[in-house]
Amino acid sequence: MTDKKTLFIDGREVEFTDEPNLLEVIRKAGMNVPTFCYRPDLTSFGACRMCVVEIEGRGIQSSCTMPPEAGLKIHLNTERTRRIRKTVLELLLANHDKECLTCEKSGNCELQKYSEEYGIKKIRYPEKSIEDYLPVDDSSPSLVRDPNKCILCGACVRACSEFQGHSVLGFANRGSKTVVQPMNGRPLGQVDCVNCGQCAAVCPTGALTIKSDIENVWKEITNPNKKVVVQMAPATRVAIGEMFGLEPGENSIKKMNAALRRIGFDLIFDTNFSADLTIMEEATEFLERLKSGENLPLFTSCCPAWVKYLEDQHPDMLKHLSSCKSPMSMLSPVLVELVPKHFNVDRDNLVVVAIMPCTAKKFECKRSELSHDGRPDTDYVLTTQELGRMIREAGINFNSLEGEDADSPFGEYTGAGTIFGASGGVAEAAVRTAYEFATGEILQDVDIKQMRGTTNRSRDIELDLKGTKLVVRVVSTLKEAEKSIQEIKAGKAPFQMLEVMACPGGCINGGGQPRSCDDSKIKQERADGLYKEDSELPQRKSHMNQSIQKLYQEYLEHPNSHKAHEILHTAYSNRFAGSYRDI
Repeated sequence: MTDKKTLFIDGREVEFTDEPNLLEVIRKAGMNVPTFCYRPDLTSFGACRMCVVEIEGRGIQSSCTMPPEAGLKIHLNTERTRRIRKTVLELLLANHDKECLTCEKSGNCELQKYSEEYGIKKIRYPEKSIEDYLPVDDSSPSLVRDPNKCILCGACVRACSEFQGHSVLGFANRGSKTVVQPMNGRPLGQVDCVNCGQCAAVCPTGALTIKSDIENVWKEITNPNKKVVVQMAPATRVAIGEMFGLEPGENSIKKMNAALRRIGFDLIFDTNFSADLTIMEEATEFLERLKSGENLPLFTSCCPAWVKYLEDQHPDMLKHLSSCKSPMSMLSPVLVELVPKHFNVDRDNLVVVAIMPCTAKKFECKRSELSHDGRPDTDYVLTTQELGRMIREAGINFNSLEGEDADSPFGEYTGAGTIFGASGGVAEAAVRTAYEFATGEILQDVDIKQMRGTTNRSRDIELDLKGTKLVVRVVSTLKEAEKSIQEIKAGKAPFQMLEVMACPGGCINGGGQPRSCDDSKIKQERADGLYKEDSELPQRKSHMNQSIQKLYQEYLEHPNSHKAHEILHTAYSNRFAGSYRDI
């Protein structure tokens, strides 16, 4: 038996185990030091110097880069450490656009927070002149980049590289001219950014923010001639409550329904319904490919960042991509087609809004492939964060709301639909249905737990469809997806289905969700909330959704029918054919 390892923090003996650095030991002990650049899911960078501590015999050290050692005597708030932190804050503020009242991150900005906590009232250093301000980049459909609010912490650069293996953002220039920007200073909308929003999720200031559609949606809601319908994705229900003090993972779907009605949405539907619809189409498509042996492995197509990555980087692999639209983009054309008929609404006055955990959905809704007659099927996408702001703006006390149900018939869903929000959920839902479609037998144990997990970003699951052996691979982050693509190209891929989510842990950790990058446990708590709802629902297989069955009987005929393909399927192509990429 080994002796326990301890060190001392402000005179208090603290035990540590496998923590990667002193900062994690400090946090585990219930204390903290400020930091801008450190994120538990990213490599330590040590750029901001806010997390400095004083160690007896070692002097000043950054706690995020120093590993713990037995016997260390650490002091968190000495005169030297406090002076260093205040100096760092003053230097950052001297070079910062301080229009806090109109900043998207106001109230959630770490620079603002620490400046208040450390009592920064005066800045001793010369402030940046107006001539040195750089233009704001709003070219992206999903994100806004304001270099004047960047503090060069590098979190966005590491997120893009370490999560997506992409390096769209990087440092340029030297000294006081250093900036973070896309390649060659191009606008964000003109490079191969996949719009995942993980850069904005880790940004401590307003340098990278979500492009807001709040005002556009308010205008539609307050227009008496418009009928505004809304759908919301699985992952939003286990995260929206965090914006109002509820615990991560608490299922707030019924409160969301009530809040959306009070805001003024006319009809409330649930994207979980079309997640079940997606499984009907995708499971059928997978079994057809399995029978023919063509275009395997099948790639899931729910994640718009993943789809764009294939278009940008591997257009030769698009044949593997499922032709199924995402659940959002399946439900919207169904609503466009059926709401006018069943709710006496003129199509020209119908507005479809989607509440999504994902900034890339803002890009998806603008795709020409997902439009009809020159008009998008989904008019606007609001992220979970944007909905939270609308709820506050409307003066709604979210926590006191009595729960309400969604509208029928597009509000009914199964447990398979709700687990779409977690990494592995799409594959698990597909297998639940594919097994019964392929074998004609009832799958008794629907909990395929080996497909689940928010920390392991790549896992292979072996399955048996009544004698047919299958391997399903589940990955989150495009960096892991790239490894799988290289296996396929080398002829070494052992799997027949590949589920990809660009965000670590899946949609529960999407770029539009409330901030979770400082606490990895939040992702697991949100996933647990989805699996809890799954376990409590009366039906847990997509093909058992009676409203889905009725939709096929009355409208779509059967999965993968000609009518279903017209409405629910699409195709993608090389986005850069004939562009600068081919020059």
